[in-house]
Amino acid sequence: MQQANWQAELRKTKIGPATLLEDIGLARNAPALANQAAISFPLRVTEGFKNRITNGDEHDPLLRQILPLAEEDRDHPDFSFDPLAEYAKQPVPGLLHKYHGRALLVVTGACAIHCRYCFRRHFPYAESNPASQQWQTALDYLARDQTVTEIILSGGDPLTVSDERLSGLVQSLADIPHIKRLRIHSRIPVVLPERIVDTLLDWLTGTRLRPVMVVHANHANELDNSVAMAMEKLKRAHVPLLNQSVLLRGVNDSVTALAMLSERLFDYGILPYYLHMLDPVKGAAHFAVDETQARSIMQGLRELLPGYLVPKLVREIPDTPSKILL
Repeated sequence: MQQANWQAELRKTKIGPATLLEDIGLARNAPALANQAAISFPLRVTEGFKNRITNGDEHDPLLRQILPLAEEDRDHPDFSFDPLAEYAKQPVPGLLHKYHGRALLVVTGACAIHCRYCFRRHFPYAESNPASQQWQTALDYLARDQTVTEIILSGGDPLTVSDERLSGLVQSLADIPHIKRLRIHSRIPVVLPERIVDTLLDWLTGTRLRPVMVVHANHANELDNSVAMAMEKLKRAHVPLLNQSVLLRGVNDSVTALAMLSERLFDYGILPYYLHMLDPVKGAAHFAVDETQARSIMQGLRELLPGYLVPKLVREIPDTPSKILL
């Protein structure tokens, strides 16, 4: 029953911009919307996330993350389809191996929410074919490379996949002796907290692999009581919880917004982990915050918060051995 509930919610996530604006009281004062971008990367949002948007506020920081604005259709020379050069980092389809000791499996192209700044919004999921029949090729590669000790499940969002399929995949990963840790990168615990069910906890904690859950919240308003309950389930299962955010103009580009986010994350048992500079993906230039402002914000956070609540400000640059700490 639990699985049927979250899957039913997932099926209702694709809606039109006009419907969303009507639902939140902005039909008469709608901002200019994208045309082409709204077709190639359609609006998708969960009911729970939508309900956290302030009614009638076109500048709401949650709305800004999901609404396809007209700026997305404008070309910017420094923004590209593959800003992190990931297409070339797949030794086998759907497996990204960019950094020493860890590899990332693109489990699916599906998400419960389409974030307009997503660096994989143009990723060729069909070509990479991260489907279950391709997992064996990735597993064979991982079994051969004994330097890989951590596997990251990502996407899309890996938690859009059924627990039955994920359970089998994780057991297969646990059968590879040199893999020690299982890291899940997911926005689902924030945008669809109903997904954190007992069957998920079973496979997440049911093997010898040490699990880590990295969630993704950019603003304190994303975190409500339903999210708190989901995080409590993960904490009781002894799953370490980390958060990564993206620094976004008009969403969280202030000391106040990010300090509130860190405080609320910690209230929910989550440690701030990374604050990413925006990856220059085509369609997302209107979210960009320059590095000078980013450094100033970080200095303000360091003056305001204890060190463990200050995320690391990082930028990812293709063909470097790690993220760049700013």
